[in-house]
Amino acid sequence: MGDAALEVRVRKSYPALTLEVEASIPHGITAVFGPSGSGKTTLLNSIAGLVAPDEGSIVLGGRTLFASPGRVDLRPEGRRVGYMFQESLLFPHRSVWQNILFGYDLTPPRQRRISPRRLVRLLGLEALLDRRPANLSTGEAQRVALARALATSPELLLLDEPLASLDLSLRGRILRYLKDVYRELGIPMLYVSHNISEVLAIADRALVISRGRQLAFDHPRKVLLNPFVHSLVEAGSLENLLDVTVSGRRPGDSLVGAALGDSTLWIPAVPPHVVDGDVVSVAIRAGDIIVAVDRPHGISARNILEGRIQSVHRIGGAVMLYADVGAPLLVEITPEALESLDLREGQDVFLVIKSNSIMVLD
Repeated sequence: MGDAALEVRVRKSYPALTLEVEASIPHGITAVFGPSGSGKTTLLNSIAGLVAPDEGSIVLGGRTLFASPGRVDLRPEGRRVGYMFQESLLFPHRSVWQNILFGYDLTPPRQRRISPRRLVRLLGLEALLDRRPANLSTGEAQRVALARALATSPELLLLDEPLASLDLSLRGRILRYLKDVYRELGIPMLYVSHNISEVLAIADRALVISRGRQLAFDHPRKVLLNPFVHSLVEAGSLENLLDVTVSGRRPGDSLVGAALGDSTLWIPAVPPHVVDGDVVSVAIRAGDIIVAVDRPHGISARNILEGRIQSVHRIGGAVMLYADVGAPLLVEITPEALESLDLREGQDVFLVIKSNSIMVLD
């Protein structure tokens, strides 16, 4: 199986859809991207053992979970796969701590690798342990659901659009928690989304599915350049979802300095509990970034970042470019701007971003 964490080769037919996927999923976070009704959830349910494929095989870490030739079909509880759904689905009569312990207690002692206390610390749940689900915010409930799924010490974590029910302002925090979970626990993840900005922010690889068919499996940046994928992106919706480190406030200034790579970004006010050194997430629309070949003077925009163009791509009637400002930024411009500025790979440019176009996601 090489370096793959998961080998999937499945076919499942329904009256309105036939799912066919064949992929070697590496360690890391892999996004499953596609429009609604494309078969993304069916794929996850097949891996989890909630749906039996018509034919094929599923191998996780060298263990065969499903194989049609040998009639192997492990029960869901024997697959060691964690599953986080769109809704938290917590037990309403149990406290947060009891919800987390539920998954842990169901796991055979020899398979327990992750302690509940470690999950509480990692996901910042210390103050919530005695609460019932009815007294949790949507974001808090999702973190508890994540802890419960991880408490089973899974070898794979499935996430079915975990941000779909969250307010926009909570997306960045949950994405950060997921990245922290992978860094600390090393559990491979399959992350379903129909939001390409989320995919670009979190995933190491992206599997694109449409009408049950696998269309692409590559690095998220390359997947975005697929004409079909780009056709699914609503005009003006592409965002840079970035983690920045708060670096200070200036007296009398409503803006806050934040480190983005080697650059300082001036962002709107952060929540009162955020102090210097804390990491927050921000969203910057790709179309709100202005490109200049010379340093602008006499403008009101507070952010003028020096960068270098890494790549330029024409997709339909749009132009996407990546610029390195110490961290990569995705910029969307018109073909006319590309021609008039004569932009090319390797060129040094200035990126202009108005502070009020930056949304703090914490």
